[in-house]
Amino acid sequence: MNRILLTSALLLASVSAALADEMPPPIASAPARIGASKAPAVKLVEPHLHIARSNIAGHARIALTFDACMGQADERILSTLVRERIPATIFVTARWLKRNPQALAVFLQNPDLFELENHGENHIPAVDAPTLVYGIASAGSPRAVKQEVEGGAAAMVTAGIPAPHWFRGSTAKYDLSAIGEIRAMGYRIAGYSVNGDGGSLLGAVITEKRIASAKDGDVVISHINQPNHAAGEGVAKALVDLKMKGTAFVRLEDVEDMGDDKTTE
Repeated sequence: MNRILLTSALLLASVSAALADEMPPPIASAPARIGASKAPAVKLVEPHLHIARSNIAGHARIALTFDACMGQADERILSTLVRERIPATIFVTARWLKRNPQALAVFLQNPDLFELENHGENHIPAVDAPTLVYGIASAGSPRAVKQEVEGGAAAMVTAGIPAPHWFRGSTAKYDLSAIGEIRAMGYRIAGYSVNGDGGSLLGAVITEKRIASAKDGDVVISHINQPNHAAGEGVAKALVDLKMKGTAFVRLEDVEDMGDDKTTE
């Protein structure tokens, strides 16, 4: 039992540390960082998203979604998507776009494969009240949520990407009022149904198993910005596994979807 508790504690610490490494720089609209003990209670949700099933035996329909938060492009995943001609929806931040012009060029050269959507300007949780999410200070106000969303979209358009229609915030957690604000801006909010790589912190084997187990109608979330993490190897292998099983891959823009917490209604 002690070993199990110790392992769980170490995994939680790793998640917090990895997310802390991607904390954005302070901006005028963001609140001052607050201590975890003083963080107010804010009800957060982590919405689910499913797509319309194919209902064809042996040909499950799955939507692959990847977050490009900060860091560099994971060529293991990107090259597999291109080589195997597997479509996917990529959520990019403004910060990632600045650091990865070559990967962006690959995305733009393959419009039949890649749908590029909005992951925000500075990778700040889209929560309109001051709190911490995995140790990251939230946007903290409606104004700051709007800046995070609109700043990300503006960077995409400047980079030559069509105006986005979907948004997924940092940590994929929101409060209900922020969901309403983002929806009022014209965005659908992308939840998911399968967490493929545990924030890119899982090992290759478990990541492969998680993604390869996706079922008809699932939306998978993984990361394409951690080339030095073992999870990326598992993601790449799982893509091939799914293709060999006859999986039909779709982008979010290609199919009807169903999200809870009023994220797509």
